[in-house]
Amino acid sequence: MILERFTQSPQVAILTASDRAAAGVYTDASGPALRELVTGALGAKVVVSSILPDDRERLAEQLRAWADTGAEGASLDLILVTGGTGFAPRDVTPEATRDVIEKEAPGLAEAMRMASLQQTPHAMLSRAVCGIRGRTLIINLPGSPRGATENLRAILPALPHAIALLREAPTSEVSHIAHTHLT
Repeated sequence: MILERFTQSPQVAILTASDRAAAGVYTDASGPALRELVTGALGAKVVVSSILPDDRERLAEQLRAWADTGAEGASLDLILVTGGTGFAPRDVTPEATRDVIEKEAPGLAEAMRMASLQQTPHAMLSRAVCGIRGRTLIINLPGSPRGATENLRAILPALPHAIALLREAPTSEVSHIAHTHLT
């Protein structure tokens, strides 16, 4: 488990952006795949998950609500959004995310695209955005279970430190300094 130094497990929300899954045309597989990965690899607690259609305003509204007020009585460290990052006309997840975030975290999106390019040339078509609202990190991921988990795996090593920084954990800078001097 990557997050052994945390006294409290990261609190996570998972949002699936898909017209068809929201309409019940098919069962969402990406959300459950992400849940399994973050609970296993990060020791995270998935507090809430939801499926919404590809609607910019509804997605932004949900992201705002979760980042600002949390969910199920817990403040959220991380929101994973799967789907809606491609070129299709209804793919609006990056725009909804930009409507909400206060700071972009382009290095995370760049790292995901770079890692994904090792698997498929289609990775360069990803418009995924990552950023911060308040103390919550929001990450856009592809809509397929394989794409979503591969992209998240690419940035997993950086997430404990990112969450510690957003939480203003006393040891967050110490671990960064120690890692810098070890390399």
